[in-house]
Parts: sequence; C-alpha cells; structure tokens
Amino acid sequence: MDFLNFIDFKITDFIDIILVAILLYYVYKLVRGSVAINIFIGIVIVWGFWKLTELLGMQMISSLVGQFMQVGLIALIIVFQQEIRKFLLMIGSTNFSNKRNFIKHFKFLRQKEGLTSDLNLRGLLKACERMSESKTGALLVIERTNSLEFVKNSGDQMNIEVTQPIIESIFYKNSPLHDGAAIIADNFIVATRVVLPVGNDRNIPLKYGLRHRAALSISEKTDALALVVSEETGKISYVKNGGFVDYKDIDELTEIMKEDLI
Repeated sequence: MDFLNFIDFKITDFIDIILVAILLYYVYKLVRGSVAINIFIGIVIVWGFWKLTELLGMQMISSLVGQFMQVGLIALIIVFQQEIRKFLLMIGSTNFSNKRNFIKHFKFLRQKEGLTSDLNLRGLLKACERMSESKTGALLVIERTNSLEFVKNSGDQMNIEVTQPIIESIFYKNSPLHDGAAIIADNFIVATRVVLPVGNDRNIPLKYGLRHRAALSISEKTDALALVVSEETGKISYVKNGGFVDYKDIDELTEIMKEDLI
C-alpha cells in the first residue's frame, strides 16, 4: 500500500517540484560567486542528511539534527541578511512584462547557443577602452532580470542605441550627461545622470571612489552588471554580485561578460 501511495504522482506534486527547483535556483543565483555559496552548500548537505535519517527511522540522530536546523534558522537569518534583502528585492523588482525577460529566468534550462543578449558588447567595451586611455570617468550599469526603475527615475530618461561614439559622447568631460550612471537595457541606453545608492561598507579600500562604491552597491542589491572607468587611473573595473571580477585583458573580460549576459 505504501509503495502504491509513493507512485501515486499527481499534477500538484509536479508543480511542487518545479516551484522548489525555481526557489533553489534563485537562492543559488543569489549566493554564487560569494563566500555564502559554501554556507548554502553546507545547509543543503545537513538538510539532506536530516531527511535521510528521518527516512531510515533513526529517531535520535534525526531529532538532534532537526533541533539544530530549527535553532540555526535564527543564526542563518543574521548571516544571510544581505542575501535575504537582495532575494526579496529580486522577487519584487523582477520584470515579467515580456516573454524575453520571463525566459531569462530559466537560462539554466537552455543551451548556450540559445537566447542571448542583444547588447552591443564590442562597442561598449571599445568605448570603455577609449575612455580608459583618456582617463575619462564612467559608470555603466547593465540591467538583467531585475528592473532598475527605482533608480532610473533619478536621472534623465533616454532611448538611445548602444554604440561606441554615443557612450563616449555621454561621458565626455564637458558633456552635461557625464555625471552619474548610464543605465543600459538590452541594447539601449535608457537613462543617464542616474544617482545610484552608495553603500557604507568600510571594507572597501579607500582608493575606490563613489563610482566604484555605487557599482558595488547596485550589483549587491540587484543582479545588474556594472562597468567603471576610473578617472584617476583609467582602469576598467567589472562589478557583479557585489564584488570586483578579476580579468587579465579585454579579451578575457569580453568572454566573461558574454557568459554573464546569456
């Protein structure tokens, strides 16, 4: 009888599995590339061990691990407070307004040669290289699945296709648009002179200015990507998931960004 109940698979069971898979994907997407990923993997292992002991009827160890999981919940909320905040913002600000943005959430289900970004990445990075040579400060934020409407409204609304000359002209030192960040969605600059929230993380080295701090803050709060050109050194910084991404040269940066924009 128990075996027959086990194989009595209903449509609600299928929906349940899909919802859990989506939830786990969101959590993984949130913590990947950070120290929190190791904690997340550890939690999954402990939870799996707990369920295994329950299944095998090992009541003593199951009860012990179960108590640990319940008491540890409060500690996890404290440890993951930044990730929880970002997760809620990710859910609340996700743009499901069109089919393309909806499909982006399930990129782990499709081949690399499938749907990709329309962004003119070559023109974007070429503009960054030119601005790097002239030490022209710039901050570009690339919208992905999370809507950036909450920051776009602080700047000037635009609808300009991304090209190398356009980006260089926006951040030209005498341009009225060069202050603040430029927001890019798909292959269009949708806002300029955007004021981004700046974090108060004291662990960021003092050599980084407001542009870098703003880039770290927006990439920590959303899944947006950011490119920063330093006005002092001319260095191009690539920021995602609240941290700087190391790369050897512009070709490697191009490949990293292509992967992130799939």
